[in-house]
Amino acid sequence: MTRPITAGVDGTEESLAALAWAAREAVRRGLPLRVVHAWRFQSDLADRATQEQWVRDGVEEAVRTVVERHPGLGAATAVLEGAPVETLTAAAADAELLVLGSRGHGPVVGFLLGSVGQQVIAETARPVVLVRAGDEPTGEAAGREIVVGQQGDPDDSAAALRFAFETAAARGATVRAVRAWTLPPVFAYSPGSLKMLDEAGGLEPYEKKALAAAVQPWRERFPDVPVVEHVEMGSAGQVLLSEAGRAQLMVVGRRAHRTAVGARIGSVAHGVLHHADCPVAVVPHD
Repeated sequence: MTRPITAGVDGTEESLAALAWAAREAVRRGLPLRVVHAWRFQSDLADRATQEQWVRDGVEEAVRTVVERHPGLGAATAVLEGAPVETLTAAAADAELLVLGSRGHGPVVGFLLGSVGQQVIAETARPVVLVRAGDEPTGEAAGREIVVGQQGDPDDSAAALRFAFETAAARGATVRAVRAWTLPPVFAYSPGSLKMLDEAGGLEPYEKKALAAAVQPWRERFPDVPVVEHVEMGSAGQVLLSEAGRAQLMVVGRRAHRTAVGARIGSVAHGVLHHADCPVAVVPHD
């Protein structure tokens, strides 16, 4: 089954930037584009049929604009009545990836993302890309990299690395694989870990070997994709954000954490989403 690139739109500048990004990605990957809008009836306005037609007209106009830019792009629209989170999560289920708009920077303005975007990211099993208003094709120019975070064992970041290499292959871009490390507390050392560190020659060489082992299968699968392996001491979120200036896309993995107040996406993904200027792809672990 061919999975479409799905964009969620709501008429905002951010969502229109997401739609434009999704259309370009669909063309690069040779996939169809699907545009989804979730709406709710408002009893203080016109009747239901009239409101739905208003929504359809707006969505179809936005789709016409991107199709005119990309002749031959297949695009379908779905105007669905329902709650945005549930509607977009359902739409993502059969998508190659879901693309949404992202608002603002920082803990105050950026928190608005949480009302829809972060909940969708936490609930869906598909990759979600967040795009800011003002995103332009020039941000995907040659020389700008696909930056992907890697942590833990090779399997822990396999899905994020696969997505990064697939995207880089479609764009002719370089992958920069980033692994951050910090000094563990003394009590975290065990005889087994001390032996591995000794065999590796120390902490930093150990981290470099761990990153190389995680990346190697994807180097072999995508031999034409240039790769830079970047190991740096610091918190994962800070190290990734320090590399955002060279990125045309930032890719982070996500392991959902469920709490009493619902699903959470993890501190690294949360921080990168709020503070990176470039589009950010959040990829759930396999």
